[in-house]
Amino acid sequence: MKRTNYFAPTLREYPSDAIATSHKLMLRAGLIRMVSAGIYSYLPLGWSAVQKTSRIVREEMNRIGGQELLLPSMTPINLWNETGRNKDFGDEMFRLSDRKGQIYSLAPTHEEIICSTARGQIRSWRDLPQIWYQIQTKFRDEPRPRGGMLRARQFLMKDAYSLDRDENGLNRSYEMHQTAYNRIFERCGLNFFVVGASSGLMGGGQSQEFMIESEAGEDEIVRCEHCGYSSNIEVASSKSEPISCGKAETLREVSTPDQRTVEEVSKFLGVPQSRMIKTLVYFAGKKPVIALVSGEDELSESKFTRIAGDQVRPADGEEVLEYMKAEIGFLGPHGNHKLPIFADFRLKNTIGMVTGANRTDYHVMGLDLERDVKPTEYADLRQVRAGENCPECEKDIRMFKAIEIGHIFKLGTKYSLAMSADFLNKKGEKLPIVMGSYGIGIDRILAANIEQNADKDGIRWHNSIAPIEVCVIPLADDDNIVISATQIYSQLREAGFSVLLDDRSARPGVKLKDADLLGIPVHVVVSSRNLSKDQIEIKNRWDGERFYVSPQEVNAEVEKLLK
Repeated sequence: MKRTNYFAPTLREYPSDAIATSHKLMLRAGLIRMVSAGIYSYLPLGWSAVQKTSRIVREEMNRIGGQELLLPSMTPINLWNETGRNKDFGDEMFRLSDRKGQIYSLAPTHEEIICSTARGQIRSWRDLPQIWYQIQTKFRDEPRPRGGMLRARQFLMKDAYSLDRDENGLNRSYEMHQTAYNRIFERCGLNFFVVGASSGLMGGGQSQEFMIESEAGEDEIVRCEHCGYSSNIEVASSKSEPISCGKAETLREVSTPDQRTVEEVSKFLGVPQSRMIKTLVYFAGKKPVIALVSGEDELSESKFTRIAGDQVRPADGEEVLEYMKAEIGFLGPHGNHKLPIFADFRLKNTIGMVTGANRTDYHVMGLDLERDVKPTEYADLRQVRAGENCPECEKDIRMFKAIEIGHIFKLGTKYSLAMSADFLNKKGEKLPIVMGSYGIGIDRILAANIEQNADKDGIRWHNSIAPIEVCVIPLADDDNIVISATQIYSQLREAGFSVLLDDRSARPGVKLKDADLLGIPVHVVVSSRNLSKDQIEIKNRWDGERFYVSPQEVNAEVEKLLK
């Protein structure tokens, strides 16, 4: 392709409203253009990178026996009602209705559609196992779309689904996807790591995320550099300091007028926040439950969801009044509410604690959790804090931001039970299909590559996903230079390389800077000075190293650099 015909509208400056490096560079280099907040068009350069990335994904998915299909983006809402996720997704799901009033969703994921495809089609144990995958546009109504392709309302994903007879089959499918994902991200040139994660709205059992470290990321990761322990903060554990309890004493009420927050009550009573108990009312599905954590800790809703056995949400003020007969800010776990109580491990055996008195403007002191409350269950409910130690080797942990590029889940029978996706086993018994779900953000692979590798001059693509491999740059309009550059361009194309010939009548500096900005891995520079010595300059964009070879050696040198 010649540059004069190639649609790559670069910008002189970085867009002022873009914050993430990948967002800035994808706009400036002409890979994408914003249509609306969180909605982007891929221009030729960006789409070429998407296609190269997708090809790697397809090759590795096919390698483990995946079968590619294409499912509809618009799906009837009744499928989502079968699993209850229409309500769970809430405002994040785009919904629309047709002229007859039938409601549809723009799918944020496709578990329900996979189940509806499998039921009635998968009848026998002989039909299993299956791995189905697609590369498809997904939709989420993000409240604050930002970061370009890192947090968009419309995005491109590879989502795969394994269908198995039993847990052993699911374990094999899960391991195969782990291997495939490792290969995909290695081939895409990403420096990634794997962490334990929450299943969130997906539900099910084990879940792992594939991450790259980046300040542009929205996930916070807890990692021990000594033993390798890694986890998303949502489910991370740590070796925390035990709570220094007060002395055993009688439970008594104290007046705390207008003191609602932990900070206010701690200061008012002169009690450390660690000796206070937060009483948090939640709903697990439709059931009200209570979570207890130390005043200096924060509740991890992901951990609480796992312990409570259903998706949790905080109760609003009216719901709290209904079940606790008290206002938020003055709640305590003792009393006659009869709700299940889940207490964080750090609170076990604590005495002399402070919490709400279940009446406005009062707290209680001297609370003995076992004597006065007797929690239903103790569990790890708190969110890890900086400065704590690794739960496995007790060395220091590090906390940092990261970008999620892939996520794999063991769904089990969560969806197949809800949607009656069954099969008959060898004994003729009807059993639910055992499922796994596996996602990769195609857009995010591109953004992650840029976040990880960009330098002050622009993008540095990994060779495997570079939209263009070679840029031939004639530095003048002199006939000899143009003819030589055109010949090199033709011979590189004939050898199978993707090549851009910068045939613009632009200053040499503009051409060279554009080649750096676009991240093209190999620059072949043709100048009068070097031609007079029968030499062509070749630049490796990755490290800036330059080589000088004869015109006849260009192909071999380019091939060597692109290996």
